[in-house]
Amino acid sequence: MQVVFGQQPISIEQVDLLSESPQLACINTDPEYVASVERGAEFLDKLLEEDGAIYGVTTGYGDSCTVVVPLDLVEELPLHLTRFHGCGMGKELSPKEARAVVSSRLNSLSLAKSGVSYRLLQQLEMLMKNDIMPVIPSEGSVGASGDLTPLSYVAAVLMGEREVYYKKRRRPTYEVFAELGVEAIKLRPKEGLAIMNGTAVMTGLACLAYRRAEYLTQVCSRITALASLALKGNSNHFDELLFAVKPHPGQNQIAEWIRNDLNHHEHPRNSDRLQDRYSIRCAPHIIGVLKDALPFMRQFIETELNSANDNPIIDGDGEHVLHGGHFYGGHIAFAMDSMKNAVANLADLVDRQMALLMDVKFNNGLPRNLSAASGERACINHGFKAVQIGASAWTAEALKQTMPASVFSRSTECHNQDKVSMGTISARDCLRVLELTEQVVAAGWLSVHQALTLRIQQGELREETLNRELKATYKQVMAEFKLVEEDRPLEAELRQVVEQLKQRKWELYS
Repeated sequence: MQVVFGQQPISIEQVDLLSESPQLACINTDPEYVASVERGAEFLDKLLEEDGAIYGVTTGYGDSCTVVVPLDLVEELPLHLTRFHGCGMGKELSPKEARAVVSSRLNSLSLAKSGVSYRLLQQLEMLMKNDIMPVIPSEGSVGASGDLTPLSYVAAVLMGEREVYYKKRRRPTYEVFAELGVEAIKLRPKEGLAIMNGTAVMTGLACLAYRRAEYLTQVCSRITALASLALKGNSNHFDELLFAVKPHPGQNQIAEWIRNDLNHHEHPRNSDRLQDRYSIRCAPHIIGVLKDALPFMRQFIETELNSANDNPIIDGDGEHVLHGGHFYGGHIAFAMDSMKNAVANLADLVDRQMALLMDVKFNNGLPRNLSAASGERACINHGFKAVQIGASAWTAEALKQTMPASVFSRSTECHNQDKVSMGTISARDCLRVLELTEQVVAAGWLSVHQALTLRIQQGELREETLNRELKATYKQVMAEFKLVEEDRPLEAELRQVVEQLKQRKWELYS
């Protein structure tokens, strides 16, 4: 279960694992690997001894690269870099998100192309193993020259500065280090730049976004199947012969999941309508866009995750200093902008399905607003009416967030950073869209289970005809969720489902 850095490429799933279990992180201890890391740092030492000009080591940063730093001040330069970038604003990243960021940066530096010492990698490993996570403000990066400002909080913590999350408390770093007997390190020349000048924040967040988006394709497929059953839908809309003539693989996978959930071959369902409305009939085509896009998003994210993405690149073996722009986060920006668009469409889909379930003009005999109240109590009970209004609000906000951040490049830093990626903003936008969509999906999840229960109570659907997997999930949900007969606040139950979605509680499709 350990995730070994500096041994082989790591995956999105491993970053996600470390975001929950950081103690599983370790770095390669093979002597040959350690030597390969040290060769980069030793090469920089050699250049300094020869009084070589090295960007970010004997010069200022960015547009200040023409400013020569005297050798007697070189060792102070990394400290100044971390401190003047300590100007992040906005909401702080959660400990889970910070773990993904630290994992991403550790992996990039472990490629031994950044001129850092093995001691620095050990210090990052120590943060993971002890779950000492930097408090990182989320705002202040334009995604090139990397995530400078947010990553300055990682660099500062290595030196015992600023604040960390430790055992669910926010505390000064020096206090936690003293408590654990941890020695703060002094950053060597280039190490401050190596930590900060990269795409670790956007990439770490992208790994978490990917896993959440991937799971939503499954949950929305199950919701669609339940909605089709509750609405007395036509299961022929998901027939394999139909989808064989439009063979997008992800779309076809979604159709297969829904078809199996509906027991289409054993119990084909034909409604009195030849065609269901688009939010049911076209659900595989809508969810399938995200499902089909996930492979290219994985390739973009994992390639970035396993790349050396700072500047300059230090080739310790060939003794080269290579200046370039690997800090540019364009691939992550494009993946996140694309993902948030596809995810917001899932919110819109589930919102429309809920609208059908609530409205007696379209729900084929279900009670108004899915209220389970009966008799004279029916007139004062409103069931899921407000939940559906809330879902519409969350959907509207998610759709509003789909404007691509990557097209809003801003020239900055004396026009040195004159074309930037906005990758970190894209990633944050995507996480916000995921959060809103999960709220809509939670509302839809409870709504369809309420609707299915009502159909069973009406005698129009028999539980024994349900697909085995669908029945298991239905029973699991209804064991925790009490049917809404008399109106009650549903906030706590909605929040619980949102957390269950984030934890991927339900095993839906193999």
